[in-house]
Amino acid sequence: MSRPVAGFPRSTGPPPGLELTAVLGPVRSQNAFEETVERLLTVIKLGVVAPGERFPAERELSTLLGVSRITLREAIRALRQAGYVESRRGRFGGTFVIYTPPAPSPVELRRIAVEEADKISDALTFRMAVETGASQVLAQSGAAASREELLSRLAAVNNACPEDYRRMDTLFHLSIAELTGSSLLAAACADARMRLNDLLNAIPVLQRNIDHTATQHTAIVEAILAGDTRRAQRAVAEHLDGTAALLRGFLE
Repeated sequence: MSRPVAGFPRSTGPPPGLELTAVLGPVRSQNAFEETVERLLTVIKLGVVAPGERFPAERELSTLLGVSRITLREAIRALRQAGYVESRRGRFGGTFVIYTPPAPSPVELRRIAVEEADKISDALTFRMAVETGASQVLAQSGAAASREELLSRLAAVNNACPEDYRRMDTLFHLSIAELTGSSLLAAACADARMRLNDLLNAIPVLQRNIDHTATQHTAIVEAILAGDTRRAQRAVAEHLDGTAALLRGFLE
């Protein structure tokens, strides 16, 4: 368990595990440094490693990314200089995330809604295809072995406080894709989430929203564990349709 950095609360929910491997796949050797920075930034911005939490040890990170420790250290140095992480020495040392998303500018959000409407619609379609597909695959493959992980993530997102809800929701959806065993599908799910991440984070989270989506999240998990592929797809589609409607309504 990582030690929290002063100024940041200890995060709720289970520690990142499956979701980390979903985002940190092997990079291409010809762009090793740039891709390593990009992958680590994705981990930070999706909240897979939350503010105040520590990244895994260099040995584990370099193995997941398929890069040398020299390349990894260069990437971490770049992130440290940009203010995303800090390095701490000692028994509880390591690389800690210190980045917190800035408050979105209403003006910037309106600009994105107008100028990038087609991209937003495309991203929503992409997310629908990827996540309904992931739920179908997981339900079809038999999710008994995934029961504990799914229930753990379900409890974490359904019991999250409004301040931590988006991060827990991200981890919940990423875990479904990762549990399929397909690294490509898991990476696609992470990519779909990143395309909408800033906009989703801009939507105010109220307790009644958490209570409403808790029913939908529970329906998704129950369908997957029951092995009902059609019901799992419908549950995910209903949930994502609601999120898309909320997003469009907020931006209009």
